[in-house]
Order: sequence, then C-alpha cells, then structure tokens
Amino acid sequence: MGLRDRVGTALKDAMRNKEAERLSTLRLINAAIKDKDIAARTEGADDAGVSDDVVLQILGKMVKQRQESARAYEEGGRVDLAERERSEIGVIEEFLPRQLTDDEVTAAVDDAIAETGAEGIRDMGKVMGVLKGKYTGRMDFGRVGPRVKDRLG
Repeated sequence: MGLRDRVGTALKDAMRNKEAERLSTLRLINAAIKDKDIAARTEGADDAGVSDDVVLQILGKMVKQRQESARAYEEGGRVDLAERERSEIGVIEEFLPRQLTDDEVTAAVDDAIAETGAEGIRDMGKVMGVLKGKYTGRMDFGRVGPRVKDRLG
C-alpha cells in the first residue's frame, strides 16, 4: 500500500472514530499531496500523481515546519500551541519511515563518500545527492550536511 493510500485509509478511520485533531492533520497532509499533484500536472507530468518519494519529501517538510513553529510558540510563551504542533508532528511521523540512528547515519555518510569517491569539500553535492536518493524521509539532511562537510574537510 502506497503512502497516498495509507493517508486515505487513516483519514477514513479518523472520520469514523470522530478523532477531530487527527482528522484535521490528515486533511492537511492530503491537501499538501493534492497541491503537489496539481503542480506536477501543470508541469506536464502524468495524471497518476506524485510518487511516494515526493510524498515523503512533503511529509518531511511538514514536520520541519511544525518543529520550527513549536519552537517559536514556546519562545513566545504559547505552550498550548506548541503542544498542538507536536501533536501534528506525531500524526505526520506515522507515515514516515523509521529515522536512522546516529550510528546508521554515520555509516550511510561513509558509504556515500566511498560510493561517490568523494575526496574533498567540492564533492559534497555528490555525496548529499546519493544520501537524498537513498534516505529521503529517514534522516534530517540539515543535520547530515555538517557531518558530510566534516568528513570531507
């Protein structure tokens, strides 16, 4: 079952179970996927919709946005809104693959460097490209970038 189908099924279940907060978040996910479908169609893509990889990117972006919002709400003293953002993060993360541990990230970075034959900081783009191709949705590339830089620098 693809990610799009899993979201649809979860949406229907949330409706049946009258889970208002969960339903709201699932609708946001569904809307973001549909927006991306429409954007892809206007760019000439087929009508099948975006791939699971693109859906993973959408979900990852949604999590990052909510993490930033939660931080901002906490700094502003709005703990109630920060908790709501964290609750949405929990729902979104149900559809993301398991995140890699620090050791797994280190091993993945080493493998990508070996695979690309990277020797210096100029090869960072190649290494990041390999990592994004293999681990989209499974690692935070904002945190991985400095690690790659340290390894190559």
